[in-house]
Amino acid sequence: MPKAHVIGLGKSGVAAAQLLKRKGWRVTASDRGTSDSLQRQQQQLTEQDIPVSLETSFDPEANTDLALLVVSPGVPWDLPNLERSRELGIETIGEMELAWRHLQSCPWVGITGTNGKTTTTALTAAIFQAAGHNTPACGNIGNAACELALSQANGEPPLDWIVAEISSYQIESSNSITPRIGVWTTFTADHLNRHKTLENYYNIKAKLLKASELQVFNGDDPYLRSVASQWPNAYWTSTTNEAVLKPFAYLDGDAVMVDGEKILSVSALKMPGSHNRQNLLMSVTAARLAGIDAEAIAHAIATFPGVPHRLEVLGSRDGVQFVNDSKATNYDAALVGLASVASPAVLIAGGEPKEGDAIAWLHKIQEKAAFVLLIGEAASLFAQKLDSVGYSDYEIVETMERAVMRSQEIAPKYDVATVLLSPACASFDQFPNFEVRGDRFRQLCQEFL
Repeated sequence: MPKAHVIGLGKSGVAAAQLLKRKGWRVTASDRGTSDSLQRQQQQLTEQDIPVSLETSFDPEANTDLALLVVSPGVPWDLPNLERSRELGIETIGEMELAWRHLQSCPWVGITGTNGKTTTTALTAAIFQAAGHNTPACGNIGNAACELALSQANGEPPLDWIVAEISSYQIESSNSITPRIGVWTTFTADHLNRHKTLENYYNIKAKLLKASELQVFNGDDPYLRSVASQWPNAYWTSTTNEAVLKPFAYLDGDAVMVDGEKILSVSALKMPGSHNRQNLLMSVTAARLAGIDAEAIAHAIATFPGVPHRLEVLGSRDGVQFVNDSKATNYDAALVGLASVASPAVLIAGGEPKEGDAIAWLHKIQEKAAFVLLIGEAASLFAQKLDSVGYSDYEIVETMERAVMRSQEIAPKYDVATVLLSPACASFDQFPNFEVRGDRFRQLCQEFL
């Protein structure tokens, strides 16, 4: 019986371990953490004859008889023990690659990009489902990819398509994923603490699109438009119909046009912001390339409720709308969030800071924010950045609880239209992930909405 080891638990790691066990491997797993949730997962897997070590770093020297090493998405690909594993000839792959090996008989839509992935993935899956396809979303949204592979191994109804949100981390740790349709939403500087250079980050993203049979690109993205000559066979989309020559999908007034045919009215989309119209164009293009008819597309868009944690409207009180944009984990996403809501706004920002150019975000704050409440590890850094552009209407409140309370006190003084959580940061200083952060914001708001 071949031996496999899974590094990193969470939803992806647990599913990878269970899939390998189901396929006849002798499986062990480890995680450097020791939280309550990890201890529960340890107990769950141990009961399935999958030993788990917590507070442990994988030692390749002690596992030279290993046939396969599977890495969860959040584990850095360049850790010394992973590099040593590869030197020792231990096959080392990511969880997404493992899932692909067991699901490649089903066509995939692979969606990547710096921002816009989650909404585009959710929209695309909704359209395919409206057309009657058994098409779940997976990756960074919905199921872990290995959960879908496990469901198929357990004899559940066959999948028609898979719509996968695939991050740069997941592409980096995969070597054979070849989607039927690849979608690239946006490209700006992000994750440079991991990928080091913009060129390296670009090449990782490009790897997925090069492997895709059909390629869909956002023609409104300045960086992607600048490299259009590298992608001569791609299908380009544009909300302006000016960004690229002869876009395959574009807006003509209120009409969403694909290859010269009106598919639906853009006003059917309930989500705010020009970026969501671009997400819509990419989703509709993928659906048309997959042969889905206009009626199913129009129905799916008209009934699509939006995506949790991405400009999610929680409700209103005394004329102030509360919006959860916890998914905005970098400056560019937070800029889009602030640009999309009614102003003046109280902005709640902060968390674990990332590298990147904050200047456009700071200018948008000057334009639209009446007040900024700063939380988490980045609070002092963000205060300095706001000072640097002459913006002084801010307060360091440190916690989400304090931010929500202060937002209610501040809103009537500034005639505020929106209280927006759009952190421009990762969540890991105070929360396990952006979902938990957004859930806490929602919970606090629902106490008075």
